[in-house]
Parts: sequence; structure tokens; C-alpha cells
Amino acid sequence: MSISQQPKAASNVLQQQLQQAPPSGGLRYPSSKKTIYDRNLNRTRTSELSRASFAYLFIEMISYAQKRAPSVSDLEKRLNASGYPLGLKLLDLLIYREPPRSALRPTRILALLQFVHTTLWKHLFGRPADALELSNNSPAEYMITDNEPLVNAYISIPKEMSQLNCAAYVAGIIEGVCDGAGFVTESVTAHWAEGEDIWPGKTIFLIKFKPEVIEREGILKGGTS
Repeated sequence: MSISQQPKAASNVLQQQLQQAPPSGGLRYPSSKKTIYDRNLNRTRTSELSRASFAYLFIEMISYAQKRAPSVSDLEKRLNASGYPLGLKLLDLLIYREPPRSALRPTRILALLQFVHTTLWKHLFGRPADALELSNNSPAEYMITDNEPLVNAYISIPKEMSQLNCAAYVAGIIEGVCDGAGFVTESVTAHWAEGEDIWPGKTIFLIKFKPEVIEREGILKGGTS
């Protein structure tokens, strides 16, 4: 090859490489041509995330929300909103992973709350929640208790924000599961348990269902009695 032909050959090779390379703004695919969407949904059912990785990501998410929140209540609303879409997706995923005979969406409030208390909690935290109770104030209110929420384990809250409970993120996940299952809620909120010495981080998730959900529950209960 002559000296004059070398630059031309190099230019042709470079053009071929640019044509084969994916656009800078598009998705980058691995050499196997497979993406996360090609994975079996049951493949990672027993996988666990490093606590250090979770803590780092969660703290960064809180910091991001705090910069845009003018108050504690607004910060909790933002955390709740971040967890909500995750709850919607987890409902479908966890039901899909159930054995075929039991892979059914809950049709009663108690079945739904037991699903949240046990199946959802085990998937997220490796154990069931500590308690599930009906509120004494209203038949539309239920409480799920976690004595030591993992999401609060690595959070240091300043005194001026002592009312902040970062488990509002988990409350958003619960709300997403309830709404996705057809049990629409007024709200799902996270509250510190008052006067608790043994479990200082004890958190109560208050679930308030809308009146039409309670009305439907009464009709179903009357039909089965």
C-alpha cells in the first residue's frame, strides 16, 4: 500500500466503526444483545441488595427531595410519592411469583393487608412486619407496625426536623400496592410510636381506605355470611 493510500484506508475503517457504534443518545446493549427486560422475573427472587448500597442510594434520594421541600410534611409527601410507583410494580411482580394456585389478587381488605404485612415485607426487608391491627377510631383505618424499619436505620435526623419519619417512602409503597389492587386509599402515612422506650424507632403505618372500599367490603361480607 502506498503512503497516499494509508490515510484513505484509515478513514474507511473509522467510518465503519462509527456506523457500527450505537448513537450516543440511545441505549447501549451488551455483547449478548440482551437487556434487563430479557431476564426471567423469578431469577432474582432470592437476591439481596447490599445494605451499604441501599443506604447510600436512599440517603441521596432524601437529600434530593429535601432540597426541593420547604417543610417536613412536604418532604414526607415527596418520599411517599417516590415509593408509590414501586408499590404498583411490586404488586404484579409478587403475585406473579406466587405458586399458580395462590397467584390471585386479594379481593378482601384482610387478605390485602396480610399480603402487605407478610409477602411484601419479606420481599423488601427479609421478615414480616411486627403487627397488623384495626384502628379503634374508624373501621376504615388499619395499622401496620414495624419495630425497627430498615429505612430509618442509617438516617440521622436533626432536632429541628424531629417529626420527620423517612419511612414515608415505605408508606408510599404500601399505598401503591393498595391502589393497584383496587383498594383505593385516602392516605397511607408513617408515624413514630409515642412513649416507646424498647423500640425507639418503632413506626406505625396508618392506612385509611376510602368509604367505597369499606362499603364494598360490607357487601362482600354480607354475601358470604
